[in-house]
Amino acid sequence: MPATHDPKTPAWPPRSAPRLFVDTPLGEGQSLSLEGQQAHYLARVMRLDRGDAVILCDNRTGEWVAEVTDPGKRAIALGVKEMLRPRENVPDLWLCPALLKKDRFDLVLEKATELGVSAIHPVITRRCVADKLNLDRAERIVTEAAEQCARTALPEIAQPLRIEDFLRELPADRRLFFADEMGGEPAVRAFTPDAAPAAILTGPEGGFDDAERKAIRSHPNAKPISLGPRILRGETAAMAAVSLWMGAAGDW
Repeated sequence: MPATHDPKTPAWPPRSAPRLFVDTPLGEGQSLSLEGQQAHYLARVMRLDRGDAVILCDNRTGEWVAEVTDPGKRAIALGVKEMLRPRENVPDLWLCPALLKKDRFDLVLEKATELGVSAIHPVITRRCVADKLNLDRAERIVTEAAEQCARTALPEIAQPLRIEDFLRELPADRRLFFADEMGGEPAVRAFTPDAAPAAILTGPEGGFDDAERKAIRSHPNAKPISLGPRILRGETAAMAAVSLWMGAAGDW
């Protein structure tokens, strides 16, 4: 249950308490130690001391408040006090963006996390300027974004697949909304408020070529959609499509 406090006393935990994701499942009364970059952040950047609060998420059970019990120089010991929120129910939406230049794809990872997607499945097309993704770096980006926007669930990040492999491996029960710059049903009409598993496919800087477009449109799960009269950059298309879908799904 969420923590409660006397309105005459300061809120616990304070709104300024730092938030971190940890790799271990959390529970009331648990003790744990944070090292490395997380310890540096709490000790050197946030300057926490004994008794200060830290918000922890484990991407399994939910969000917990912990208290610093030993503010060491190389490791910080914490005691878990109580659960604040259970792990959020995430809409079953995959974002499937074509790989972009690193800075632009970083933006896609960050904003897709903030907008609430459940998974990110990058694809490689013939016009992609990149064909690899550093998964460790990508996971750091989505984790930091989730910490900043108070998510209690992290989106899964899949290894990039070539578009042909992606289409072949797409689950039979997942609808594929294809953001096609050549046109389709307006997204505001195509997206419906139901709980069916969905995926949104967006293109690279140069768009899809004719063969790719034909293969995508011929997939039995695919539904071409339009994001309006303007040609959008890859990162803009991804964010616009997710925003529209979340609005239709009632997540906003």
